[in-house]
Amino acid sequence: MPGAEAQRPQSNTPNGNAKNIRSFRLWEVQMELSGFFNTDCMEGMKQIPDKYFDLAIVDPPYGIGESGAKNKTRTGGLAKPKDYKAFHGDDLKPPDGEYFKELMRVSKNQIIWGSNHFISRIPYDSSCWIVWDKDNGETDFADCELAWSSFRTAVRQFRFKWQGMLQGNMKNKEYRIHPTQKPVALYKWLLKNYAKPGDKILDTHVGSASSLIACHDLGFEYLGFELDTDYYRMATERLEQHKSQLNMFIDLEEI
Repeated sequence: MPGAEAQRPQSNTPNGNAKNIRSFRLWEVQMELSGFFNTDCMEGMKQIPDKYFDLAIVDPPYGIGESGAKNKTRTGGLAKPKDYKAFHGDDLKPPDGEYFKELMRVSKNQIIWGSNHFISRIPYDSSCWIVWDKDNGETDFADCELAWSSFRTAVRQFRFKWQGMLQGNMKNKEYRIHPTQKPVALYKWLLKNYAKPGDKILDTHVGSASSLIACHDLGFEYLGFELDTDYYRMATERLEQHKSQLNMFIDLEEI
């Protein structure tokens, strides 16, 4: 079984200058941590040495057709549903087995969201499934999401409301830019519970950049890939805006 038991239970691309695989080479990996690339993760991972990353936290397509295109047709919520652009591939199918082999080659441990939809493609058992209870109430969305992990610990649960305009932390409400966006708080919880100081983190399907924001805030080096050009641009803008606001807050504290 891949992975091992956890010992414990900063520049990015400028806006408008998308990096792609032509500028990403093996000898640049260390220089590009923390980096974010607009490229196919399969091409990117080919350039990465075996077990280079300590932890991969990924949220690949589930293959259930939730690409965002139909979000505006939902009814019964407290606010008008957001009209998202459908992301690349339209969530028609999950990654094939080669993706998971490559993911496990380049990382020591893995947390893979949505694995209940494609467990046969991984395909390893896990004692440590991770449950995100979204506290959704009466909606047509799933009550929770599940992640397979390579850790040999017990099942763990994180509860954080993610119901339309209602969120677990309304004082620091997140603006949604992606149809399958997950909260930064979820990624921070994962990093605090499954990563160690100094670990290098990989995200092959960055989406909204919540994972990268969490890594930045907690001081983890990361590498991220996003294939969809439009969402790459929006994720880069979100990450850069967050970093700018954080730096401004630090500067004000020092005055």
